[in-house]
Amino acid sequence: MNKVAVLIFLLTILLSSIGLFILYESSSYTALLNLDDRFYFIKNQAIYLPIGIVLALIVSKFPEKKLYALSLPFLLATFILLIAVFLPGLGLELKGSHRWIDLGFTVFQPSELLKISMTLYLAAWFSSKEKGRVFAFLILLGVFCGLVMLQPDLGTTFIISITAISLFFLSGAKIKEMLLIGAILSAGVIFFIGTASYRLERFSSFREFSIENPTDNTYHLRQIILGIGSGGLLGVGPGNSIQKYAYLPENTTDSIFAIYAEETGFIGSLFLISLYLGYTLLGFLIAVRSKDMFGRLLASGITIFISAQALINLSSQAIIVPLTGVPLPFISFGGSSMIINFIAVGLLMNVANHSNKK
Repeated sequence: MNKVAVLIFLLTILLSSIGLFILYESSSYTALLNLDDRFYFIKNQAIYLPIGIVLALIVSKFPEKKLYALSLPFLLATFILLIAVFLPGLGLELKGSHRWIDLGFTVFQPSELLKISMTLYLAAWFSSKEKGRVFAFLILLGVFCGLVMLQPDLGTTFIISITAISLFFLSGAKIKEMLLIGAILSAGVIFFIGTASYRLERFSSFREFSIENPTDNTYHLRQIILGIGSGGLLGVGPGNSIQKYAYLPENTTDSIFAIYAEETGFIGSLFLISLYLGYTLLGFLIAVRSKDMFGRLLASGITIFISAQALINLSSQAIIVPLTGVPLPFISFGGSSMIINFIAVGLLMNVANHSNKK
């Protein structure tokens, strides 16, 4: 196996191990309080870790030609699953959102699968010599992003859009095409924020946030700041978080980094961020070393969507961007996200291994 592939695989295992540790730290109290089982979240997450590892190793050995050939069927299957979330008896509605399919023994989020299938399909499509594709690309992106927004899920829509547009650019897009896409994306973001009261509330709380003048709308942001600020240089130590005692909303998913920063401090936070930076550099190194356009675009797309997701989550925790509901890769609770991220790593390893053979 390629050395870079081994390195990025080990880095993923390290990130996931840190994720299990901090997931227990952040969830033990609320799980005991609400579910009478302090190990509930970590037990569920731990099930998906070995499954993800096995899938990553299988995907890393998959023939490149078959990946190329399966890209369209894979995308069509994802399209069907995105529609299935709205079907009674199959789709699962939680808090007004239709994002999951109930499989009986677990639930599955098709929008997570779209990150892989869209990247794989665009890498196959853009590696061809087809020209004049900007309008076809916009229609494709509009259809799939529209289905995700119906769920609704603005964070995932944004991640998918950024990844798809980046691949379009890397495939040799013209400047006027990128300006058109940028204008449409900006208009879309403004439209979707303006048409939902809770998104407007999030944006307003971000814009008006002030430690000196707290309001009810900024409660979540204030708890994030209190958690991260309490960590100081070295943190309060494992198990000593105050925010985990039901003060911090979404403490196992979107805001789990605040608990981690509280317990490990600036040094621990810098270490975690450096792991994501290392992942990004290794991913683009694999892309650069690829000998064909398909592998180059595939590795770039995988690297972009995981890195962008990490960047948006960490930026929201630092109050640089509004809260978007984007989980932290390999750290936040979520079986679908864990499995998809490991498959993504398997695809990166696959590109690295094929480059090595050539």
